Amino acid sequence: MAPRKKATSVPNSPVSMADLARELGVSMTTVSRALSDHFSIGPEMKLKVQKLAKKYNYQPNRMASALRKGQSKLLGIIVPYLEGRFFPKVVRGMETAASRAGYNVVICQSNEDLTHERRNIESLLSAQVAGILVSVSRTTDDFRHFEKVRGRGLPLVFFDRMMPGDALNAVVLDDREGGYLATRHLLAQGGRRVAHFGGLQQLTIYRNRYQGYRDALAEAGLPVEEELTYFGDNTEEAGAEAMRRWLALPNPPDAVFAAGDYAALGAMQEAERQGLVVPTDMAVGGFSNETFTPIAKPSITTVDQRCDEMGQAAVRLLLELIDAQAQGLDFASRQLVLRPELIIRESSQRLGRLSPTPEPLADAAVQ
Repeated sequence: MAPRKKATSVPNSPVSMADLARELGVSMTTVSRALSDHFSIGPEMKLKVQKLAKKYNYQPNRMASALRKGQSKLLGIIVPYLEGRFFPKVVRGMETAASRAGYNVVICQSNEDLTHERRNIESLLSAQVAGILVSVSRTTDDFRHFEKVRGRGLPLVFFDRMMPGDALNAVVLDDREGGYLATRHLLAQGGRRVAHFGGLQQLTIYRNRYQGYRDALAEAGLPVEEELTYFGDNTEEAGAEAMRRWLALPNPPDAVFAAGDYAALGAMQEAERQGLVVPTDMAVGGFSNETFTPIAKPSITTVDQRCDEMGQAAVRLLLELIDAQAQGLDFASRQLVLRPELIIRESSQRLGRLSPTPEPLADAAVQ
């Protein structure tokens, strides 16, 4: 009886170049050159390698190859979190722009923590990314890890939240303009005691939104009253707490501009729990255009941050930096400022006091 031929099984896990070389009894260099149709490998060996690769559905590790050639096609992204609408939509815009240019992305979350953010930077440096896009965490008060990135000559672009300084590359929203537009709209609806829920003021975005609120009050000839301002986390609970304090005042506000939609929602719900009608008794506006704002009852007036445009613009800026560096060219730092869009909905519109949506302005590139 003839001996049974030993069956060759197909591995369950992905096959590597080393596996192909081991089965053929040749070096990895031979397999690599055969797969790339190198002139030094004969047609017979090329055919053997290609057949085995096809049999096992071998997929080359293009990222590792790019790293060996010093041509990483990987961009690193650091975001404070991936909840809500803003950062997921920004990242989606980044992925779209990166893919279009032939790049992949790796996404890290700092979880609003400086220590995590530092680890994110180290991980991306170890991964030899071609460049980094980052929105700083709210607890970041030491920026040496970003200086380390810049010191290594690695292209770095900030988006939405940035470290202090002028010689930075960044794509941001004009948060001051957004705060001004929202507050001006509430004043146009008849508000005369407009309260402000501000985010944590160590973040530039919240300081700028607060300044926009102050600008609109000053334009209307109204003072900024300390009792009508509240600063805290952008949460429903904090928004509700702020509203409880305001409604306990002898002369409570008649409108609220919140620097975040979650706080706006909490404030609006607390006002209704205490018997007020929104917007007749209390007009409310938020900031960010979260997914719940158009379906809330009443729907919430808010400021859209143009998430997709921000993500794509940040990637385009980073790729310009990468290209300039590859060509040995100087690149003057640049900041692109996107104009916000006020979306007027039910929570702020009082009968007979409707105001038109302001005309959008062109985006500004600040050198």
